[in-house]
Amino acid sequence: MSRSDRPPMKNAERVSSLLKQLLGQPGLGEQITRHQAWLIWDQLVGEQIAARARPLKLRKGVLEVQVDHPVWMQQLQMLKPTILEKINARIPNAGITDIYLRQTRNSQTYNSPKPQQAPEPPPWTKVELTDAEKAAIEEELSSVENSELKHEMRKLFTRQKQLDRERKN
Repeated sequence: MSRSDRPPMKNAERVSSLLKQLLGQPGLGEQITRHQAWLIWDQLVGEQIAARARPLKLRKGVLEVQVDHPVWMQQLQMLKPTILEKINARIPNAGITDIYLRQTRNSQTYNSPKPQQAPEPPPWTKVELTDAEKAAIEEELSSVENSELKHEMRKLFTRQKQLDRERKN
């Protein structure tokens, strides 16, 4: 729809007045206070537990926490009273009365990055091309003027030739 086809806005409002309306809604301040548990979770439980458990949602005063392993669920079950005390000490108006623990389907840690090991390159990447194959690639690329494009296409053609040779063997 083009600008000329759109009906004119009747009463455009400033963003500041819209924000005041939004923030002035009843109960919004309480919701924001309750959800502060997400912000301080790592500090409350420590980094070892925070790496295994994350707040998921908050409903009717019950904080649902997602845990990645049954052993950690058992440990957190025993620590629930302590965690609730800490939450209520730090956020007294949060109204969080209980913690519900839910195990995730996949085992993952939340904060600790998994060490990335570079996978072993496939054997076909080690195949050396003959001078004739290299010359054929250069001939195919002779009409390409953009140097970056030419470089990337050279890599692609080289890998394809390596793969073809590996498949023949």
